[in-house]
Amino acid sequence: MPRRHPLMRMAQLCAGVLLMLAAPVVAPLPGPAGTLVFAAGLVLVLRNSRRARVRFARWKRRWPRVGHLVDVAMRRRSTLRRRARAKGVAR
Repeated sequence: MPRRHPLMRMAQLCAGVLLMLAAPVVAPLPGPAGTLVFAAGLVLVLRNSRRARVRFARWKRRWPRVGHLVDVAMRRRSTLRRRARAKGVAR
């Protein structure tokens, strides 16, 4: 992961938290706006907080199917590597 300035990381982390808090406010609007806003906030928080990543990893172990969907939606490199490894073993 490229190194960013600490102030930029904090700004992105705060923006992610604000987006996650704004999701319930946006949810009553027609369409999937609330879900998309929450997902964008989650992505920003997970990319900028080590504590959030650790908690997310624990959460993924408890609910692997949902965790996999989040990884695919975030286009995480680790998910792509795991998928490629699983396809190689299956052959």
